[in-house]
Amino acid sequence: MTILENVTRSFTNHFNRLPGFISKAPGRVNLIGEHTDYNDGFVLPAAIDFFTLVATSEREDDLIQVIALDYAGQTDEFSVNAGFDAHPTQMWSNYIRAVVRTLVDRGHQLKGCNLVVSGNVPQGAGLSSSASLEVAIAQAILTVAGIQIPATELALIGQAAENNYVGCACGIMDQLVSASGKKGHALLIDCRSLEATPIIMPPQLSIVIINSGVERGLVDSEYNLRRQQCAEAAKFFNQSVLRDVTKEQFLAAAHELPDVVRKRAKHVIEENERTVEAAKALATNNVALLSQLMAESHVSMRDLFEITTPEIDYLVAALDKELGSDGGVRMTGGGFGGCIVALMPKQKLSAVASTLVDYQLKTGLIATPFICTPEQGASLVAVES
Repeated sequence: MTILENVTRSFTNHFNRLPGFISKAPGRVNLIGEHTDYNDGFVLPAAIDFFTLVATSEREDDLIQVIALDYAGQTDEFSVNAGFDAHPTQMWSNYIRAVVRTLVDRGHQLKGCNLVVSGNVPQGAGLSSSASLEVAIAQAILTVAGIQIPATELALIGQAAENNYVGCACGIMDQLVSASGKKGHALLIDCRSLEATPIIMPPQLSIVIINSGVERGLVDSEYNLRRQQCAEAAKFFNQSVLRDVTKEQFLAAAHELPDVVRKRAKHVIEENERTVEAAKALATNNVALLSQLMAESHVSMRDLFEITTPEIDYLVAALDKELGSDGGVRMTGGGFGGCIVALMPKQKLSAVASTLVDYQLKTGLIATPFICTPEQGASLVAVES
């Protein structure tokens, strides 16, 4: 049974009616541009064919009733007009409560609704299952209320929910690509202007995501610490964000910064340059340059931003050796475990299996590969009776 069939059947069984519609929002993989988004920099993600689905129908009262199929059918119920009150035991509930509260904060007049939620975005792997959930929920609740908003605003609602109520100071990338991804393309996103430029994926390249099997630890605390360190560096240069510090300015005064802060700033400033160059390389099918830029990005994440793990480093190095200049590979996501991403020609896909066997022998971990395609952002799915 597909996820779509499962949410439709479960909704019908529980609420004795078909859902009015199904909201769908994808996860994402970031090809390059790590920890640049909250510095108002550039990122190059793609929406992928892993989704959160929310089957939805309107209620006659002001209650939101939710069933989470991926959490053994756990439920939640609250008023659309209630203030944010964190659920004592169900973290997934807090994401939904946070989105509803954020919509109310922004003046939207909401209606009660029934929701059944399920998805296949791997959780805790750095593929942004949380942003996928936030965007799908926001789209569902707004649709019930008869409200249409631009994809950019949908993304900002998801980001605000996570920043203000869930407690992770994430940038805009995850929600924006989930809301506005374009099929067959990556998006070069300017995280200041929120301009998203579609970059066509060369047809001979496959996106391969490999979950390293390393559970992501200390992500929120270390993520927030990295934000603070970047802010400290920007303040040193009398700027609000590192986007506005040129490489020349940095090099002239880098010796005056504390060592850790200097390393964080160097990564972000150079990563912004790499990301813009990678978008050009992708658009012109310059795979050799793309390979080089992804390799440089990984080294920078390892040595300057210090967010990789030994297992991730081993996996990246092993696959990089197999690909050479025919493809690129790097860690993707916030760090401290999770996934790597590789862009590779289809004839090189066989190299993945042997690499993963070696990885398991070396680390004792089982890594899981996913071959992905760039997909459309958030959409509504009609329900077939």
